Amino acid sequence: MAVHPQLPNAITIARILCAPVFLWLLLADAGVGGGLRWAAAVLFIVAIATDGVDGYIARRYRIVSDLGKLLDPIADKALTGVAFVGLSILGELPWPITIVVLIREIGITVYRFIVVSDHVLAAAWMGKLKTVFQAIALSIALLPLAGLSDAPAWQAGVWWAGVVTMTIAVVLTIASGIDYVVTEVRAARRSRGAR
Repeated sequence: MAVHPQLPNAITIARILCAPVFLWLLLADAGVGGGLRWAAAVLFIVAIATDGVDGYIARRYRIVSDLGKLLDPIADKALTGVAFVGLSILGELPWPITIVVLIREIGITVYRFIVVSDHVLAAAWMGKLKTVFQAIALSIALLPLAGLSDAPAWQAGVWWAGVVTMTIAVVLTIASGIDYVVTEVRAARRSRGAR
């Protein structure tokens, strides 16, 4: 089966374009947990899931491109970034968590653009794991699951699931940022030594 070589990049760009629509849906009902909140959560989950789809297509049909390597992590950061900001605007996530995440994500993204003429900084394994846990934690936070039952045990379970996954996501966000910096510094030293 022939696959257009730009299909993975088109999926990635669609994920970027979903970010403002998702944010509008999230903020439109002011966190009430109605239809728009569910729509926002579902859009986020579907959009973030396409991260695996475009990567699979690119690898399966050997159409991995430098543009795709550059855009893919940016698309993830755009979607997760607006989710963190939206939840903080609604008062459902402390701003310090969002600020720490944004500093890391924006810092790595800016660095990617700085070095793009020299090399493409592709996502490392820890960065990918970070994205998975961010997606899980944000999905739990976005879905108004606690309101599905009045049972205290259910509500406590949802709360703890959110706290644990968000904690892991934030730890991985910081750790993967440090890993990128250390890896790039070591590569720069090796490059200077080779000269």
